[in-house]
Amino acid sequence: MNRAYFITGTDTEVGKTFVTCALLHRARAAGLRAAGIKALAAGTDENGINDDVDRIRRAADVALPDNILNPYCFAPAIAPHIAAAEAGVHIDFARIADAVAVARPQADLLLVEGAGGFRIPLGVDRDSADLAVHLGLPVILVVGMRLGCLNHALLTAEAILARQLPLAGWVANTIDPGMSRFAENLASLRQSLPAPCLGVAPHRPDDPAAAADALVLPA
Repeated sequence: MNRAYFITGTDTEVGKTFVTCALLHRARAAGLRAAGIKALAAGTDENGINDDVDRIRRAADVALPDNILNPYCFAPAIAPHIAAAEAGVHIDFARIADAVAVARPQADLLLVEGAGGFRIPLGVDRDSADLAVHLGLPVILVVGMRLGCLNHALLTAEAILARQLPLAGWVANTIDPGMSRFAENLASLRQSLPAPCLGVAPHRPDDPAAAADALVLPA
């Protein structure tokens, strides 16, 4: 099988890692070997551990070496291109692609989580969209359900399709449980986004396993 997908979001802080972990749990429940990669991470604790990377490691059942699980990690919790510039590091897409090539044969399902939103810069003349094109994987879009999500979701989907990348599906992530007219906004997304909805993730930010049953894997 060896399916692989690129996980992106409508913005930062929309729950990409939460949804990535929930989908990994869903795959494991289906009897699949599940692996995840956090392509770029920014922000570490006193032990040099990034929380998102650690969460993906714990959600997967395929143990990947640190340099494959997370090819780039920067200590300050800032935009990755700024962190890379301050560290004197050039973000090399080939290094991330090599990590994907190593991980993919070991798993039935591999999820590669990007950084920030789809167009976040990753250098002077490149961004996350360029990384997605370089990897050539179908995309799963995480829509953070909050005010403004309709515009963000439609623009992001447009940008994905403009690069001739398959949009395999999208997940509505309930990051604001008090969102006004949640059902109406969700209905608008279902009608407007040119891809299947893979589920509505409940507001359980610390328990992605509990959200797994609310999601389906891409066909």
